[in-house]
Amino acid sequence: MTAFLIQNMAPVMFGALVLFLLLGYPVAFALAANGLFFALIGIELGLFAPNFLQALPERVYGVMNNDTLLAIPFFTFMGLILERSGMAEDLLDTIGQLFGTIRGGLAYAVIFVGALLAATTGVVAASVISMGLISLPIMLRYGYDRRLASGVIAASGTLAQIIPPSLVLIVMADQLGRSVGDMYEGAFIPGLVLSCLYALYVFGVSMIFPKAAPGLPQEAVGFREPDGSRGVWQLGLLVLFSGFVGYYVMSQTDVRGGADFVVLTMSIGVTVSFLCAIFNHTFGGRRVVLTAIVTAAFVAGWWFLKANGWAKTALLSEALAAGALYALIAGIIEKTTGRRLVSKLAEQVTFVMVPPLGLIFLVLGTIFIGVATPTEGGAMGAAGAMILALMKKRLSFELTRQAVESTAKLSAFVLFILIGARVFSLTFYGVSGHVWVEHLLTSLPGGQVGFLIVVNALIFVLAFFLDFFELAFIAIPLIGPAADKLGIDLIWFGVIMGVNMQTSFMHPPFGFALFFLRSVAPRQPYKDKVTGLTMEPVTTGQIYWGAVPFVVIQLIMVALVVIFPGMVMHYKNSGPVVDQKKALEQLQNLAPTDDAPPLDLGPPKLN
Repeated sequence: MTAFLIQNMAPVMFGALVLFLLLGYPVAFALAANGLFFALIGIELGLFAPNFLQALPERVYGVMNNDTLLAIPFFTFMGLILERSGMAEDLLDTIGQLFGTIRGGLAYAVIFVGALLAATTGVVAASVISMGLISLPIMLRYGYDRRLASGVIAASGTLAQIIPPSLVLIVMADQLGRSVGDMYEGAFIPGLVLSCLYALYVFGVSMIFPKAAPGLPQEAVGFREPDGSRGVWQLGLLVLFSGFVGYYVMSQTDVRGGADFVVLTMSIGVTVSFLCAIFNHTFGGRRVVLTAIVTAAFVAGWWFLKANGWAKTALLSEALAAGALYALIAGIIEKTTGRRLVSKLAEQVTFVMVPPLGLIFLVLGTIFIGVATPTEGGAMGAAGAMILALMKKRLSFELTRQAVESTAKLSAFVLFILIGARVFSLTFYGVSGHVWVEHLLTSLPGGQVGFLIVVNALIFVLAFFLDFFELAFIAIPLIGPAADKLGIDLIWFGVIMGVNMQTSFMHPPFGFALFFLRSVAPRQPYKDKVTGLTMEPVTTGQIYWGAVPFVVIQLIMVALVVIFPGMVMHYKNSGPVVDQKKALEQLQNLAPTDDAPPLDLGPPKLN
């Protein structure tokens, strides 16, 4: 027995950890106890040096001193404030009205709002519970299939794990030793593609089974014009104009591609839309002359800034001038023909969507362009969320206290798991467990492809029993070095793992998103408040079966990221481009000092 332990200490230690977790012990204590127990065994067998334990206080202090992890409480607090201030309810109501008459429109609205909440809250529980309370009764009222409705809500809530500012991406970057900003930028496009795959599935279901996802009746849709029209084309025209302005403004900058170009283009477009709606709502066709004066002032300011060489400041003035110009044109047309270019629906959608979008661009935009670190971006997001709640007159001491308490609980949960993981990894490394794992994974047939297949299969299976924090703290430190040794880009690898870990929220029977939805879905027959009809409850089996197609979609997304690495690798080309020729010319123009030898830019010569 002693000889067996000496030869197989690392696999026995890992197997004991899995056994502890399956028995239901808290993860943090299971990790720490397992590490200390096997440290004592290793000391007795002569495999583990007692001096290693002297490094334990320093490792714990290193966890407490990690600035990167400060982003977790900031983003958590931001999400909780936004969720409890009613932002999700406003978004779901307005976007539901926008898509409502389309077949499957409510499902599209849930996916859209889920992606938007993911980019603001970053917390799965908040997104799933909010959409379950608000959207599920409406979807059941109008005849949606219970499996489709449950699956869409649960899956859309899990987008918070892959769309920045995701908490799991912060942990992933920290464990892999990479930049959180690069991880965010690499995950941005895969998150959007995954949202589109969800919408594509809903479209397919609505085409094959029309009764599973019906559109809202006309009488259930509001925000109509005086002539009874909905004014959707006015919203489309406003979005198209704003998008062109955003693209034109960004095309004049040094940013040429990547997530930062997309985010900043959208931020400028949203600014233009908001200005159009504000000016049109304030002045409109009633005060065309005043609108013309405001427009002339913005255009003059833009011309003055550009003429004096303040190009960067002129970019913002271009957006202001474009918004005022559109409002002026809309006012003239409304005054002369009576037709509105900014409908009530366009105004409502703009006013509801701009605050959260502005917060997204405040956080992600500053991170992507390098103005702020993720921790600083999280701090700005938390402050911005409180300002938005205050503007809506929904910020109270009780709301703030609840958000602070929930943030403290989650942060403590993450911190204790990380401390336990540090204790476990200290012993595991001390008995050369990392060497065992590295040899095991790097010797797999198929090179990088074989490694990715095996690791993704392993993470998928472990996700049935562990949540994403536990996977990130236990599995990633073990497989990350092997991926690095095989020459795999760790940002790309981290995004792949992030999409895969997302399935941990959707796995029957232990998926947390399914539990969150189960807690708010009706368990007993109830009377609908609008129709007065008795509605059947949503069963646990319907929630589980509804999640299965979306788990398959998430696995398809893993395969797409592996097959098309460009979706992630664009982060390498998004930084400022250095003109090498100009840099060499500047270096050659530097005069050498008297004490220094002449500058030689040629290759080194061998004697």
